[in-house]
Amino acid sequence: MVLPRSLRPAPGARHGRRGRAGRLVAGGVAGIVVAMSAAGGLVTPTGAAYAAAGAAAEEDPEPLSVTIESLSPGELPRSGPIEVSGTVTNVDDETWTTVNLYPFLGDTAMTTPAELSRARRTPVRDFVGARVTDPGPYATIEALEPGESADYSFTVARSRLDVDERGVYWFGVHALGQDAVGRDLNADGRARTFLPWVGAEQRSLPVSVVLPLRKRVLHDAQGRVAGLESWARALAPGGTLAEVVELGAAADDASLTWLVDPAVVDAAGRLAAGNPPRSLEPTIDPGTPGAPDADGTGQSGSPGPDDSSTAPGTGSPSEEPGPPAPDPTGSTVPPRLDEEALSELDPATEQLARDAADWLDALTAAAGPGTQVLALPYGDLDVAAAARLSPELYRSARRRSGSELEGVDRSTSPALSSPLGFLPPETLAEARADETILLTDRMLDGQRAVDPLPTVISVGNRTVVLSSSGAVDGGPGPGERLSTLALRQRTLSEAAVRLLDTGRRSPLVLTLPLGWVPDGDGAAFFDGLGTSWVDLDTVAEATAGRRPQPVDPDELRYPDSQLEAELGPTDLAAVTELVEAGQHLQDLLTFNDRFGSVVSATAYPTASFLTRPARAAALRSAAAATEDVRDLLGSVEVSAPPGVTLSSASGRLPATITNNLDQTVTVRLDARSDQPMTLRVPESIEIGPESSTTVLLNATTEQQGVHNVTLVLTDVNDVPLGDVDVVPIRAAQVSRVIWLIMGAGAALLLGAIVVRLVRRVRAARASSRDQPDQPDQPDPGRPDATQEQA
Repeated sequence: MVLPRSLRPAPGARHGRRGRAGRLVAGGVAGIVVAMSAAGGLVTPTGAAYAAAGAAAEEDPEPLSVTIESLSPGELPRSGPIEVSGTVTNVDDETWTTVNLYPFLGDTAMTTPAELSRARRTPVRDFVGARVTDPGPYATIEALEPGESADYSFTVARSRLDVDERGVYWFGVHALGQDAVGRDLNADGRARTFLPWVGAEQRSLPVSVVLPLRKRVLHDAQGRVAGLESWARALAPGGTLAEVVELGAAADDASLTWLVDPAVVDAAGRLAAGNPPRSLEPTIDPGTPGAPDADGTGQSGSPGPDDSSTAPGTGSPSEEPGPPAPDPTGSTVPPRLDEEALSELDPATEQLARDAADWLDALTAAAGPGTQVLALPYGDLDVAAAARLSPELYRSARRRSGSELEGVDRSTSPALSSPLGFLPPETLAEARADETILLTDRMLDGQRAVDPLPTVISVGNRTVVLSSSGAVDGGPGPGERLSTLALRQRTLSEAAVRLLDTGRRSPLVLTLPLGWVPDGDGAAFFDGLGTSWVDLDTVAEATAGRRPQPVDPDELRYPDSQLEAELGPTDLAAVTELVEAGQHLQDLLTFNDRFGSVVSATAYPTASFLTRPARAAALRSAAAATEDVRDLLGSVEVSAPPGVTLSSASGRLPATITNNLDQTVTVRLDARSDQPMTLRVPESIEIGPESSTTVLLNATTEQQGVHNVTLVLTDVNDVPLGDVDVVPIRAAQVSRVIWLIMGAGAALLLGAIVVRLVRRVRAARASSRDQPDQPDQPDPGRPDATQEQA
């Protein structure tokens, strides 16, 4: 039946009228050689006639564009009809009338993946199957004005589709209409696809569908997610990320495999939190046993976090609020905002936060029990380049991915893959034993004589799973080769030819193309795969127990284009510098043990497979973040007096350390002299937010002269922070000779004092001897003895 017509322009409509002469030639040739088969109701132009007609009009586009949007079931059934529906669009510049629609079916079964690949490239007007004309037009569209579209729908009885060999057949729809020139028996528009027939097959084939969640992730200097317009499109309903998750949810209870870059999930979590900058706030509760300064006493005279102080003028402990309570979950992603906080954001940020939160919830539901989640190295690191130039960077990105997706609460398994499925053999050698390596079977182009190619191979001591390149090639023209229906039918067909290959029956692994989204209801994709002979499994389930086929590394094909696209040493060095700077600052912070991980979340994505085309922007992102972190490191400074003089063999050197950050830091002081000198410094020094402390260094030397002492601030791991002060110390040391001289001087002084006293005594005695004796004179104020006696 023909559904109501809709006046909607065809996407990418091709306007251009067919030449009248061409139509007449094509129609005349075809009309001469058409033979009718009454028994089968098939209109079968001979190969020569079809070629002649096609050659006459090959350069002219067909005036009617036909699509197949629904085909149920997706295989030739053992009984029952096939339902077909789609649209017909007039892309010509004149009106077409009485457009009759017929199904057609190929007469030769395709039984290998190679045949399917060749068929997909078959020119549109090549003869591939006979038209089914009995019982007559299956649908008719009365008229189509230029640019007008109409829907069609019809059913084909199974008895009209006569096949006798198992395999994959051409199937499609022909549209034959009438224009001002008239009508002929050539199709004026057609749609084609593949339709498998496996008969009464009792066995099933494991088929694994892999859904990739990958996206370029860049940040600004302060750690906010950059490129918000792109994220808003991807996470909103209908966006690429949203559609992939919706497709996974449409699989219902089917077993799927997710191939996820954890950085994408973390970025969505940060957007759901309002996209804040990274924070230095505490992540460790100072009161927790084992935490730095847990006993509440600071080092080097600094007050501990629990010390109470008196607010000026109050006479009571200050009631200023302390730092916010640390997040007990251990997450490096900020928590989502509540409704009140969301309402305070600007409209665009609020909408993005809501879309990101909804996407995370949808992913949590879609990646539920029964699915497998494969985690790529964090940031989808370009492991092809890293394995060659910086293996430790690859290993650290692998560790950073962890074993669980934050915000989704789903455990993961490690995996290696690239967006196009190519990795060099040396990367495979660096892979961990527990990593699932997922590549394209195009890496075995040298073994195309093997048809179908193996799904599980071993390269050296590594097992590799090969994804079907044929399945992701999609369907034949003239329609979109990666429409939902075209991709589904190609997947079914690839599964069918493997199932019929009784010698191996290799499982089929389909990794959906990056950025692919269904053009309609995603449920139709999985509904069509729901046949009795397709067993939807995870990659782990589909390949379990399979004996890998050994492949020499030299037989793997790694295209020159991939080698040339790899990131270089500069790109990887920028990542390493940023990761080290973030870890360095974390080692400086007393109560924050996650800052380094937060910084690494912005570092690894700058060396992603997906930043290959945008490496300049990625380098700028990494450089800006590194400079920002280093500026924070420079906020802790050391200073000392312009000069110090030691008056003995040892003395003290004062040094002042200033913390300009708003968080407590713990540092060490490294003192080095250019001349022999022993310098003893405190083991570690804790300094409160925006404060300073003075420490005394004990200096000892046996060598006189000026010693230039360099004071270097380091973190607790003795890594320099960058701030340095140089202090000249003059060692005016007093030697033993000087002590003897000083002692002799003291003795001389004491002797002089004794001599002086002796001389005074002698002088006094001499003076008394020189004076004559005098009679005693009575005391005038005292009565004499006579008087007393009286």
